[in-house]
Amino acid sequence: MLMFNMVGELEDVLNKVYENPRQSFKEIKHFLLLEDEKELKCLFSFADKVRKEFIGEGVLLRGLVEFSNNCANSCFYCGLNKQGSSIKRYGMSRDEIMRAIGDLSAVNIKTVVLQSGEDNGLDPLWLAGIIKDIKSNFGLAVTLSVGEKPYGEYRLWRDAGADRYLLKIETTDPQVYAAAHSGRLIESRLKCLDDLISLGYQVGSGVLVGLRGQTVDSLARDILFFQDKNFDMIGIGPFIPHPGTFFANDKPGDIRLTLKVIALTRIITRDAHMPATTALGSAGADYRIEGLKSGANVLMPNFTPLRYRALYEIYPGKTCLKEASEKCILCMDEKAKISGRFLDYSAGHSIKKRHLFN
Repeated sequence: MLMFNMVGELEDVLNKVYENPRQSFKEIKHFLLLEDEKELKCLFSFADKVRKEFIGEGVLLRGLVEFSNNCANSCFYCGLNKQGSSIKRYGMSRDEIMRAIGDLSAVNIKTVVLQSGEDNGLDPLWLAGIIKDIKSNFGLAVTLSVGEKPYGEYRLWRDAGADRYLLKIETTDPQVYAAAHSGRLIESRLKCLDDLISLGYQVGSGVLVGLRGQTVDSLARDILFFQDKNFDMIGIGPFIPHPGTFFANDKPGDIRLTLKVIALTRIITRDAHMPATTALGSAGADYRIEGLKSGANVLMPNFTPLRYRALYEIYPGKTCLKEASEKCILCMDEKAKISGRFLDYSAGHSIKKRHLFN
């Protein structure tokens, strides 16, 4: 393990990681193992400075609409898995979705995230029609998060006007991935991410911190994977065990380690949009402010109708299940101000050079 005599020396190594991430595997591992409070403060402060330089002081808002909790997968960490017999399944109608879109547009949010389980029954033409309606009626940026799909469906939705796609890898460690999934291959996930990039989506991915079998080595490789793929968006949150899953008795992901992964990912990727995830706000206490102070720049208020919100239970204890969406905006504004920032109501497109926007 690396040893440092003073914070200034630590900052020198952080600069090395910043300048040469591909040559810094050993240093990344060291920072993931930090426990000294002064050194951690240095790490988080450095990440925050990188965020300020490349992203600015605005905290972007993405309005979340969880339109279905139907899922064909058996992921051992997710409460939506198809083995969950106690789950009340739902799927929002087109009209319900559009009303939710109207609600978030009414408070000046410029991006909607349409999210569901990986539902084999999802009609791609139905979703394409909704995307077109959102574009024509509201002019919002549209982010999809509906899992692994054939290339043709990704192309259909891109042609309909979808701007972004979120597909978390959860872990790049093949053994950890295999142990957390039934009937899923990491190669399929990677191919879908490559397909999305090739179609010109603004692509987001991310990991869970604390999955069974995960090591500091695998987390370091996750961070370097983000840099190699040059993702537009990266979501990092703690694993929260769900009682209805195979991983029910596993320990929750460590919050401090999660914040370290966020900070190092910001330092290495520089200009990716990174949320202070809902999971960070649901891990026994609300740590989203800490996420914003460690490199994150996005918050995601929930506009799923209240009658469905508690049913989208990927993990228990999810925050903001009973609050009206407009109250949620006030909460987001308070978090931004406590972090010394302000809410940014722009569409918040990727600032990667490969994307050109008017």
